[in-house]
Amino acid sequence: MSENQRTAILRYLKTHGTITQVDALMKIGCFRLSARIKELRNEGADIRTEFVKDERGKHYARYIYSDRGPGQQQLFST
Repeated sequence: MSENQRTAILRYLKTHGTITQVDALMKIGCFRLSARIKELRNEGADIRTEFVKDERGKHYARYIYSDRGPGQQQLFST
């Protein structure tokens, strides 16, 4: 029996600290990471969103796990 995507994503976040859509797709097989992150937040997980700009100028979200309590602060970094 395999674990559900939310459980796998939370485990990945607790182990690695962050996750991106590419990580979720390659490691977990999850196409809808933002939906799973929203569900985890609704369950009380403290996951921040950091918007990142890569070397080609593309923007993407990086989700950052904290075990300090609920919060959804959004950051933008270049």
